[in-house]
Amino acid sequence: MGKRVALVLAGCGVFDGSEIHEASAALVHLSRGGAEVKIFAPNIEQRDVVNHLKGSPAEEKRNVLVESARLARGNIQDLAELKAGEFDAVIFPGGFGVAKNLCSWAVDGKDCTVNEDVKSTLQAFHSAKKPIGLCCISPVLAAKVFPGCEVTVGQDKNVDGRFPDAETASAIAELGCKHICKNVNESHVDKANKIVTTCAFMCKAPLHEIFDGIGTMVQEVLKLA
Repeated sequence: MGKRVALVLAGCGVFDGSEIHEASAALVHLSRGGAEVKIFAPNIEQRDVVNHLKGSPAEEKRNVLVESARLARGNIQDLAELKAGEFDAVIFPGGFGVAKNLCSWAVDGKDCTVNEDVKSTLQAFHSAKKPIGLCCISPVLAAKVFPGCEVTVGQDKNVDGRFPDAETASAIAELGCKHICKNVNESHVDKANKIVTTCAFMCKAPLHEIFDGIGTMVQEVLKLA
């Protein structure tokens, strides 16, 4: 029987929701790994809505669960209904929606607050010693909820201009966590906490390299499950 994995989304679209390529990559690798996947998102209003063509704010309101349903092809549940006991692992793709909707990192940085359903989900899987996979900006959720854990968001310096958000690594360190430098096609496994992270679009890299990196994260999560 395949591993049962919960995938948690934050909307639909890189600037105000889940990064679509990352969510799709995670789903493809989970499918290839024989996993049984169910998709969840919090039933809350988005912090903001961005016109992805213009890159500017839009004067409208959208719901995170409703928007995430686009990525889930309609097959999605309220995150409040997720029961860790029914799954072997949980995975969070990235995108600004993680830093805006699942927590307030986009506004408050290391002083952010984490959505209560997101926090309780992470804590439930961690307490049950079940693996947690996070990519792109979503490792900051683990850094905030689990002080002392190890994560990667890529590099801690903007190497060759490929890591424009390298300062995130410093903020993670300030939270008392250990940042591990990794390339885009790699992931890091915090064995003690069963947290697996990869940088994805935190690195300016060809799409196939990002896809491959997410693949290593998914593979490690499934090994730990």
